[in-house]
Amino acid sequence: MPALILASTSRYRSELLTRLRLEFDVARPNVDESALRGENPTALAQRLALAKAAAIAAQAPDAWVIGSDQVADLAGAALGKSGGREAAIAQLQAMSGHAVAFHTAVCVLRDDIRFTAMDTTTVRFRALDIAEIERYVDAEQPFDCAGSFKSEGLGITLFDAIESHDPTALIGLPLIATARLLRQAGYLLP
Repeated sequence: MPALILASTSRYRSELLTRLRLEFDVARPNVDESALRGENPTALAQRLALAKAAAIAAQAPDAWVIGSDQVADLAGAALGKSGGREAAIAQLQAMSGHAVAFHTAVCVLRDDIRFTAMDTTTVRFRALDIAEIERYVDAEQPFDCAGSFKSEGLGITLFDAIESHDPTALIGLPLIATARLLRQAGYLLP
């Protein structure tokens, strides 16, 4: 099989892809993740997954490249990574008591062959008070996560429910869909 490259430096995505027991390299795609004017969260996630894969595929034309992106959708507004404490607190306050859709897109690309998928996970947040939010943010510092929480960690305490077809999607890479796309690309899984 040709080389496999994950177009992401996210440790979360790399840890997830390792579960499939395939050899892969990691490359930083250097893609502007800003939303285009009027772009909805689903379209943003899809465009960025493709853009990340294409950026690396241009440098490694013989490799299969996996690009992925996740965008949180709060009533049509895209929420990204907070980057810091105050922004994380503000995101969690905005999501408190609401259902938030997390759109996780994946693209497997080589030359002009492209396989894509999208997973949407709905997270129903409990009504959170400011003290809970601050304790959580200070304990886990989820500044590099869309939506400012880690469902695989203490963040699970913030929810009433998670509605998902693939629990790995919320962490950043939908492995069920990724495995399907890799099989389409010729990989033998398991």
